[in-house]
Amino acid sequence: MQEFSFTPKGVCSKNITFKLEDGRIHDLKFEGGCNGNLKAIGRLVEGQEAAKVADILRGNECGLRGTSCADQLSKAIGEALA
Repeated sequence: MQEFSFTPKGVCSKNITFKLEDGRIHDLKFEGGCNGNLKAIGRLVEGQEAAKVADILRGNECGLRGTSCADQLSKAIGEALA
């Protein structure tokens, strides 16, 4: 299992960490941001196929930011899978 860390841009969370095993996401954690919502995302994506999660979350926006913690997670996953 390989662990990844990503510094998001333009959102309240300061760091995203997760592990990938056989293309599936495990132990997703956000540092900062909307604690309850981000914990829920972690539970929802646990064990899910990373590429599919990235496709679903890509482009999700928070207010007028043009991105969101979920969108930043899609970018983190993309980097991890590259």
